[in-house]
Amino acid sequence: MEYNTARDHLIIPEYGRNIQKMVDYAITIENREKRTEAARAIIVSMSKMNPAIKDTSDFDHVLWDHLHIVSKFKLDVDGPYPAPSMEKLNKNPERLQYSDKKIVLRHYGKHLINIINKANDYEDGDEKNALVFAIANQMKKSYLRWNRESVNDATIAKHLLELSGGKLVLPENTQLIAISDVVQRPKNQKKKVSQKAGAYSNGYNKRKKRRK
Repeated sequence: MEYNTARDHLIIPEYGRNIQKMVDYAITIENREKRTEAARAIIVSMSKMNPAIKDTSDFDHVLWDHLHIVSKFKLDVDGPYPAPSMEKLNKNPERLQYSDKKIVLRHYGKHLINIINKANDYEDGDEKNALVFAIANQMKKSYLRWNRESVNDATIAKHLLELSGGKLVLPENTQLIAISDVVQRPKNQKKKVSQKAGAYSNGYNKRKKRRK
């Protein structure tokens, strides 16, 4: 019996060992035209072995790249795409450049800060007032995700004024979204409470009947 531990390492395991053997055999075909025909047949089999790859926009190109990778770049055929280079595949990705700007009150997030900056450019009027109200409500939701205890509307108004550089003012006595609408009790907890209440009432009714 032949065990996997004694077999050659699979280059791309998703395609299985049979595809690996087919590619190894195609490499040994001396006639270039027949070798190319074999490669096209292998591509069809690879697409069936890994159907999820069809979700990508250039899946045909990806399959041919995978074919060359499985062959360890030894398969010389007339494919529709140029073979990828080993140096390019092994090249480290470029380092991502992260923003070095410090975010004040991080729990509100960078996107909300960007929205506030955009709102600063709006002209005074009903549209800006509606936007300020929507921003304040979103700030309250974000705050309660960070701290699920409580927050008053005055704190949100203060933070909005600070983050906007004093340009966005929430009118006094403005009522924002209720805390109960943001921080809700889990459904399973509600069920447990109702079950306990039902059990208590059933026990009470039984005791009441016994007394009668």
